[in-house]
Amino acid sequence: MLWLLSAPFDASPGLGVSWPSFTLDNFRGVFENPRAVTSLWNSLFLSVVSTVLVVIACAFAGYALSRVRIPGRNLILYSLMLFSAVVSGTATMVPTFLLIYELGLINTHTGVILILTGGMLPTALFILKDFMDSVPRSYEESAQVAGASSFQILKDIVVPVVRPGLAVIAVWALVNIWGDFLTPFILLRSAELYPAAVVIYNFYNEAGDPNLSLVSAFAFLYSIPVVLMYLFVNARYGFRFHGGIKR
Repeated sequence: MLWLLSAPFDASPGLGVSWPSFTLDNFRGVFENPRAVTSLWNSLFLSVVSTVLVVIACAFAGYALSRVRIPGRNLILYSLMLFSAVVSGTATMVPTFLLIYELGLINTHTGVILILTGGMLPTALFILKDFMDSVPRSYEESAQVAGASSFQILKDIVVPVVRPGLAVIAVWALVNIWGDFLTPFILLRSAELYPAAVVIYNFYNEAGDPNLSLVSAFAFLYSIPVVLMYLFVNARYGFRFHGGIKR
């Protein structure tokens, strides 16, 4: 962490931590790279869209699994969790590529978003269902008496109560998607579509040695969105994710 804070501002950064010889030329070099800035926007687009889809899908599915009595419901949830943990992204590279190829979505952000969203759903759904279970049914029964539909109950009653749970999922999904390298590396072919996690490898030469000036500055910029999201959620919720019910 100290290296990440000092090396980007050092005129001659090394692998060790030292007091920097202050300069901003490292950042100038990053911004002059045509792929660097574009990759950050690509990462932001992929992360935000995928996170929004994960949160929306989990809100609907989590509410359904929490309230509807489905035979084998818990078995389904634990199976999803188990297989999502055991079958890693590396093990699914070939079927994932073939699936997206058959859909005609190779080298598109849409294909990457679909795969990233699907990969996040099992764990996110498992987490959110516990928050949904904590919402008293009496809230929903009162709304039903007033004539509210299931969608209105979810939107106006359940979602406001489980906002801390949705924040947990949003932070967790965004951080994981923001740092994902394998999925976009497999599915994208055009350099202008690459996210930052892939483009950062352009700052290494043929021998595998990093250009520390560019790598450190780019890594510093790459970490800013995640840090800002942490500060926002910490200020909003204080990471006291205990649900929205006040006693």
